Amino acid sequence: MNALVPPSPPPPPPDAAGATPVMAQYFDAKARQPDALVFFRMGDFYELFFEDAAKAAAAIGIALTHRGTHAGKPIPMAGVPAHAAEAYLAKLIRAGFKVAVCEQMEDPAQARRRGAKAVVRRDVVRVVTPGTLTEDGLLDARGANRLAAVALRGGQAAVASVELSTGEVDCLVVAV
Repeated sequence: MNALVPPSPPPPPPDAAGATPVMAQYFDAKARQPDALVFFRMGDFYELFFEDAAKAAAAIGIALTHRGTHAGKPIPMAGVPAHAAEAYLAKLIRAGFKVAVCEQMEDPAQARRRGAKAVVRRDVVRVVTPGTLTEDGLLDARGANRLAAVALRGGQAAVASVELSTGEVDCLVVAV
């Protein structure tokens, strides 16, 4: 876990039984990325559900509402327009979250060709964390964007770092 967001025990996942086909896709994405917020594409919006929605709303000041029900209870939901998604994604990353971006893999017309009740296919296409940022739009241009690695062997420590914004690489070996 990163230092910006204190660890907390994850809530039990909602039971997927009785879920709508779209919510079943969400549950599948969340099961594959349980420690990430799932940024789930729904047409012109990215939506977060359940505990992810509450965490995102509190961290970056977006509205927490609800969308439908599951197991007889309202589904907490927070969403952002797709055209502004990168800005909100950057805010979530700066707040210390790991985010799994789940995109629509086809348009609704393609889904309809598969059948009247077919659901648009979705899949996680990238996972972004504060420590793995490489996208120019998400890096902070005003500060350093360093990744570092340390190796200990035979009484020596080797440290290598790369500045992602400039490509500068530094290496250092010291006795320990």
